[in-house]
Amino acid sequence: MRGLRAKCRVIVLVTITVCIGLVAVYDLLKPVPNGCTMTYMYPTYIPIASGPENVSSAKYGLFLYHEGWKNIDFKEHIKKLSGVPVLFIPGNGGSYKQARIFVVALLAFHLLLVALVELVRSIAAESDRAYQAGPLERTFYQEASLTPEEIAGTVGSNEFKFPNQYSSRLDWFAVDLEGEHSAMDGRILEEHTEYVVYAIHKILDQYKESHEARLKEGSKISKSLPKSVILVGHSMGGFVARAATVHPHLRKGSVESVLTLSSPHQSPPVALQPSLGHYFSRINQQWKAGYGIQTSHTGSSVPSLSHVVVVSISGGIRDYQVRSKLGSLDGIVPATHGFMIGTMGMKNVWLSMDHQAILWCNQLVVQVSHTLLSLIDSGSGRPYSSTQKRLVVFAKMLRSAMPPSFNWMRQAVPSRLSLLIKNKKKDAEYQEQTIFPCPRSNHWSSDALERDLYIETNTVTVLAMDGRRRWLDIQKLGSGGKSHFMFVTNLAPCSGVRLHLWPEKSEQTSKVPPSKRVVEVTSKMVLIPAGPAPLQMEPGSQTEQAPPSAVFRLGPEDMLGFGFLTISVAPRLTVIGRPPPAASMAVGQFFNPKEGKIQFPRVSLLLSSYAKQEFSLEENHPLALNMSFSLSLGLLPVTLSLKTTGCGIKNSGLPFKEAGDMENYKLCRLRCFPPVAFAWDSMSGLQIYPNLYDETIMVDSTPGFLGSSQGSDKSTVLLMVDPHCSFKISAAVSVTAAAGRFVLLYSSKIIGFSMAVVFFALMLQVRAWELDLPLPSLLTAVESNLRMPMSFLLLAVLPIVVSLLLSFLTSELLPPLASFFVVSIICYAVANGFVIILILISQLTFYFAANVQVFTKLRWEMWEENLRFTVLRRFINVFSIFFSHKAIRILKGNSTVVTASIASILVFFVHPALGLIILFLSHVLCCHIALSSFLGASFRSQTHNKELFGSKTKGGAGSRQTNIDSGNKFGQFLPLEENSSISPNSGKSYGDTQLEIFNYRHAMLMLHLLATLMFLPSLLACLQGIGMGHKFPWFLDSALCLGVILHALYGSKLEFISLSIPFPGVQKQEVGLSFVYFLAGYYCYFFGLDSAPYRAFDAMAAVGIISCTLRIMERRNSFSSSQKHSHRH
Repeated sequence: MRGLRAKCRVIVLVTITVCIGLVAVYDLLKPVPNGCTMTYMYPTYIPIASGPENVSSAKYGLFLYHEGWKNIDFKEHIKKLSGVPVLFIPGNGGSYKQARIFVVALLAFHLLLVALVELVRSIAAESDRAYQAGPLERTFYQEASLTPEEIAGTVGSNEFKFPNQYSSRLDWFAVDLEGEHSAMDGRILEEHTEYVVYAIHKILDQYKESHEARLKEGSKISKSLPKSVILVGHSMGGFVARAATVHPHLRKGSVESVLTLSSPHQSPPVALQPSLGHYFSRINQQWKAGYGIQTSHTGSSVPSLSHVVVVSISGGIRDYQVRSKLGSLDGIVPATHGFMIGTMGMKNVWLSMDHQAILWCNQLVVQVSHTLLSLIDSGSGRPYSSTQKRLVVFAKMLRSAMPPSFNWMRQAVPSRLSLLIKNKKKDAEYQEQTIFPCPRSNHWSSDALERDLYIETNTVTVLAMDGRRRWLDIQKLGSGGKSHFMFVTNLAPCSGVRLHLWPEKSEQTSKVPPSKRVVEVTSKMVLIPAGPAPLQMEPGSQTEQAPPSAVFRLGPEDMLGFGFLTISVAPRLTVIGRPPPAASMAVGQFFNPKEGKIQFPRVSLLLSSYAKQEFSLEENHPLALNMSFSLSLGLLPVTLSLKTTGCGIKNSGLPFKEAGDMENYKLCRLRCFPPVAFAWDSMSGLQIYPNLYDETIMVDSTPGFLGSSQGSDKSTVLLMVDPHCSFKISAAVSVTAAAGRFVLLYSSKIIGFSMAVVFFALMLQVRAWELDLPLPSLLTAVESNLRMPMSFLLLAVLPIVVSLLLSFLTSELLPPLASFFVVSIICYAVANGFVIILILISQLTFYFAANVQVFTKLRWEMWEENLRFTVLRRFINVFSIFFSHKAIRILKGNSTVVTASIASILVFFVHPALGLIILFLSHVLCCHIALSSFLGASFRSQTHNKELFGSKTKGGAGSRQTNIDSGNKFGQFLPLEENSSISPNSGKSYGDTQLEIFNYRHAMLMLHLLATLMFLPSLLACLQGIGMGHKFPWFLDSALCLGVILHALYGSKLEFISLSIPFPGVQKQEVGLSFVYFLAGYYCYFFGLDSAPYRAFDAMAAVGIISCTLRIMERRNSFSSSQKHSHRH
């Protein structure tokens, strides 16, 4: 690599790559609290006898969970099985035994967050408590924002009513998969699927055996036998549950409901192994076909998966292992049969949690337990048979009243309330079915309220529980486009505040005509997470405003047909004769969504990483601020800081020097409520950030991917701030969070691009050889491909344009062009930097080893005549005799064939990674020999020139003789053909030839090193299962790796790469191997854009087959030519 510009380009690229990597590691390893509370349990595991149905039944185990610390009779307990069976499937490396280890550590050290706790313990224990205690209060069952498909299931025969009592308990089973890492190897994933199918059949058969045993004993049986098992899977266990559902050996109708927690569905978390990626694709294709219309000879039939409902719960922004994009069901399960929801936007949870916390987080466990119990029909004691009703149960129990998208601020979407109004149902029915009224225990009549207040402004404020009702005229206050109403409070719904819609103003509900009934909408309030309440210094004294704990929203479609909205605040007793403390808060406002917009352009966001973007909010500003970010917060997280600068207090009565600070930092804290932010994303949904004074806002979006929606490159944040107070808001891009998100999102794309970079470098090397030019080094080839404009446009920009064109021609969803193009170019640059770092490290290592060998050889020759080394020299001569044996010489002469044979045996019968390691080591040896030969020849040439110069100076023949003798010292060090080159007509010296061999083998080494690293996780997963029975690798992996071996066998020598093949359709036009490498690089680039780096093995195998074919054709042509020549003679 020559030239200052080229060196600067490499230095800048390496520096950027290293900085991004180090900053990303720092951000990803930084501990972040999740706010979860621990779930405690007292587990007992009852083993279920395994049968000889398949091989894996002897390897794995099936257990029944029992909650309680008392000893029980296992057989009697199994005989009494009568509940609803639920099977938990652990994820990658998960096992119920690991959970037992954790509980021991928990009791010993009182640590809450130290290790893995399997969900079967926490959720089984919580569901048992939920069954015994019954459903929670009605305030728990808030309104849910449903999709049109889910709304259709809430009317008519599928109308779902929350139960007053649970009719059946959940019987929790768990499979013990020995803690195997199914995320790393496709064979392990398939074995888990087969065992889960066996476990499902075993569970259903166990219920039948228990039923028959109770009949023989004469016991009374009121429930029918279960026909299906509910599957709950964590991580890879969720995908195993879906794979088992479409397994050909599964009994029909055995699985009807699947709930997955932080499970990948679109592709593996790290798509490196070919068989793993293809297994995902095959299962997803079966699911797509399962929901389609099946055709047969008798006509169309019901889809095979029409009875299956799937719900995917993602951990959100804190889950680094499985992002929301991987957990999405889009394109796999239709909206009529399932959905994905993030824990950050889930009702009564509102927390983002990491990959393991989702197992034991009590907020989530409680919600999921009651959801599964609500699936049971109170009449039959079994899950609902109606698919639509089960989908509605999941939606109503998990979704909140806040819409999962920000579209409600832009256009009016018909709600269930307005739809029922249009249906003109009876009033009694209407109140009973539309919105749940407050429970009677929290009921306080209107007679207990003091005089009513009539609000004349768009903003209403409550500073204490004063026992008053506030009237808001919808027509008057909602005029001028202010058709939306937002209300935030820290008062508890029903017990603290109630809201009603009135068709006309009246003092009491009973005075309203029956045809115009008042509707209570309190249950539409959304409970959100609130921080710790401020401490009260003394009874009756004022404290800082408590953070909001509930948000209420009404759109124009909800208030249609009503004239007034009332906010009734419950009365509160005085404390020691004083008025109630002003710690209660509620602020409501009619507003126009078009007002309060704050735009953050792309340039401003990028510059904010160096200088914060600041702006001020004066008093009487809108309650809801619509903050629009031109770049996604999933890629460039922004740190928002809010500082209170005023709260309408003109005179605090303090000295002038103290009044300013006291007003801003103390007095305003008594009046202004803490801001709340709502962030929406098209993929992960809603995320809430309470007590937002200084926090980094992130969403789990996926911009820059093929198939991303058009809105994925932007983010919207709704900021709720007190309109009575003035604020100073600053925004700055968090560099550390941005680096962490970049590596987390685009690591698969960078790996695929790295393979393309090496193929492009090989293309340049082979092309130079075809044109009889000096073969450049690998570093020079990579740097040359980055040069502007032709190389960069051809190898980096054109593949992006072609991929977009193909997506358009195949009618696929086009991603946002700007973000997709920029992110792809950045990933390609980082991939080049990553490859350059590997090149520099390996090249320095080779040069160090070669110099050590040359130095050692020279020293040995100097000591060779010493008598002390006579014995050692004889010992070496004995070894020389051994290596001169004919068999050994044959093996040395065919070392490439021997290496390929050993690698092939390992690939097919042991593991593909071992065969690739053999190839890698052979490249290392060849590179070392070639570089050592080059350095030895260079040193000899320098010595020869010095001695020749000395002989000319002294003019003696003795000097020339010394020169010759000095040159002969390297005769043992260099091969016999030291004065020959690869081409007989070539004028290249031996040293130049060896350097070119090193450069080319270095590129081959780098290609096969990346291939070995991609199979390394699979090898580690298989090493864990040593002693549990060996199975041959998947044929797909072995076949692809065989192609890689053929590439190493027929494409690693320079004399083979000059072969060419006729260009199809054009006479007298041939293409060389450089064009094949060019196509292979494009292939890797295309699938790198699709985050499928495992498809690079297809390209490597294709290059190996082409190289082998060309070599066979060349030998056949040379053999035919020799026969013709001998025939003529």
